Amino acid sequence: MTSGRIAFLHISLVPGDIKRNRYVIVEGVKHAAAQGAQWIIAPELAVCGLQFVPIIGTDWIQPQPDAWMQQLCRLVKGLKRTVFMSCPERDAARKLYNSVFVINPRGEVVGKHRKINVASDSLSWSSAGDVVAPVECDGIRVGLPICSDLYTRNITDELKSKGAQMLVSPASWGPGIHGPNGEWEQRTRETGLPLLVCNRTGAERTLDFWKAPSLVVKDGKRTLSHSSERSAVLIFDWDFRAMAPLSSEYRVEYLGE
Repeated sequence: MTSGRIAFLHISLVPGDIKRNRYVIVEGVKHAAAQGAQWIIAPELAVCGLQFVPIIGTDWIQPQPDAWMQQLCRLVKGLKRTVFMSCPERDAARKLYNSVFVINPRGEVVGKHRKINVASDSLSWSSAGDVVAPVECDGIRVGLPICSDLYTRNITDELKSKGAQMLVSPASWGPGIHGPNGEWEQRTRETGLPLLVCNRTGAERTLDFWKAPSLVVKDGKRTLSHSSERSAVLIFDWDFRAMAPLSSEYRVEYLGE
């Protein structure tokens, strides 16, 4: 693939309201596909929000693909798109992980990444992943650091050493005391890899994402950025040879909720 259209699902998530969040995700995927997006990226823990545990606990988390993920895979197969979906999973030993899954245009889950940097009160339910490796997506080797996996350089350096050509990061990372402070830009300077950050909007019990940006970062500079108080699909064109955006700004399509 030499060029293609990419969409971020920059959506408002309601912690614990799985039915509602899944509905918004599906509508966002359909909308992005209708606008020609070939890669569609959702934010961190898109199905449940970040601070879901005090509301609904963790018993609902299943091995993946669960019944809903299988439905999503069938949708993706019908649309012939690639989708990056972030949600919790349970393994055979009943450990829980904060993961992102890659669904290819045949509707197959072809790879995943389990979040490694989980030292956070909101993520006390999650075990730390221990595998760092890029996933091949439409012939492109993609590293999938989730949110604070970008806090230090060790994960992105290892992804680069293992052949990653670009970084795609589902995030729930808003401004504030522990907000991003140059980490996105610094990881691109160190690795030379472009970084696509699909963030979110909305608010949770102790966190505010209204001004959290979804970004394209290259060579230490933010080339595309958007934050909003409404769920939106952010669409842009990408040159996979130059590993750079072809669009000078997002096309912003707001979703009704």
